[in-house]
Amino acid sequence: MTATVSKIANVIVPVNDQDGALRFYTETLGFESRVDVPFGEGYRWIEVAPAGAVTTIALAPPREGETAGGKETGITLVTADVDAFHAQLAARGVDVDAEVSRFGDPVPSMFWFRDLEANILLAVEGPDAD
Repeated sequence: MTATVSKIANVIVPVNDQDGALRFYTETLGFESRVDVPFGEGYRWIEVAPAGAVTTIALAPPREGETAGGKETGITLVTADVDAFHAQLAARGVDVDAEVSRFGDPVPSMFWFRDLEANILLAVEGPDAD
């Protein structure tokens, strides 16, 4: 019997301030809070995601001996209008690149931005967005 992977459940972003991170991802980015439960000895597990998304972002405390913040998350968010999303985040005080990068087809227009703990995410324009 061969075991296979059926889906990507979540991507973990280690954060120091879970309340602040939860507000950023839900209020600033407009994600849904999917899970917010205690676990282990005094820990808290939080998952957020865009409406309708299967894969979530877990906002978890860093592993013992590791630090949170300033991480390249590898997370790419797709939006139907990258220029409007860039302007929206900038207006909300988010640390965004100065401008949207445009490389021409087939590379989508994109920009990098940072959450409250300087974790880096990428926003790209794509047809799969609502």
